[in-house]
Amino acid sequence: MVAFSLTVPMTRVALGGLSPLFIGSARAVVAAGLAVVCLGLARRQVPRGRQWARLVVVGAGVVVGFPLLTSYALTTAPASHGAVVIAMLPAATAVTTVVRTGERPRPAFWVAAAAGAVAALVFASFQGDGFGGLHRADLLLVGAVLAAAVGYAEGGLLSRELGAWQTVSWALVVCAPLMLALLLVAVRAGAPDATTAQWAAFGYLGVVSMFLGFLAWYRGLAIGPMSSVSQVQLAQPVLTIAWAGLLLGEPITAVTVLGGLVVVTCAASAVRVRLVGAPPPAAQPTERDVVALP
Repeated sequence: MVAFSLTVPMTRVALGGLSPLFIGSARAVVAAGLAVVCLGLARRQVPRGRQWARLVVVGAGVVVGFPLLTSYALTTAPASHGAVVIAMLPAATAVTTVVRTGERPRPAFWVAAAAGAVAALVFASFQGDGFGGLHRADLLLVGAVLAAAVGYAEGGLLSRELGAWQTVSWALVVCAPLMLALLLVAVRAGAPDATTAQWAAFGYLGVVSMFLGFLAWYRGLAIGPMSSVSQVQLAQPVLTIAWAGLLLGEPITAVTVLGGLVVVTCAASAVRVRLVGAPPPAAQPTERDVVALP
């Protein structure tokens, strides 16, 4: 979560000199290159059958959807504002996991999850200036949350079969052709022209946010239960808001703090209600997860 908490601020920095399409696509291409090296050196088994389709789902959520949607959203939305909307992610991940696994949680779970979504939308509407009080960036951020939730839930389940780092690596490889094509489109639209700090921020997004952070995250989800592990996400918006103030100099208003606290509280309630009486994880990590990366 520490690695992920810097994603939004670093995206804001990189956007100072790079286009959102370039950032969203190139960071995936960089991470895919690292994935190819790791998979090649480790010589891991190739996914089979339906695992490929599930990898497409993971990639669509966390390789394509979340990076592109947040990159475009943060061209106008402050990092602290984005952090509050993205704070819905723990509850969204829990809901997606419930739907995916066929669990039947108590009604309190759905109440808490819905309250978190409403709180985030009310916050966005209060600060927005678009149609109905919601800015276009807010809709993109909500879409990013939904995309990431699907990718997290499916990736956590698949990590128990393929291994944690293998899952994110194969998802990156599967999406590499599309992201490379989008990168070429971005370069043709305009050659990237950024400062050293902006390139450093982009490098963080490609190496840490898109690859190293996911190695640890999917490892945790594989150990599970995912409902318990997802509680760690509750620290992300708090850290992101702090980074936004420290690194970007964004003013942290009382509305931002209050909105973040309400959304995080609702998300925590949803995750913890689901955790009560939740079944144990389907499987523990296999030996694939404990093989040291080259």
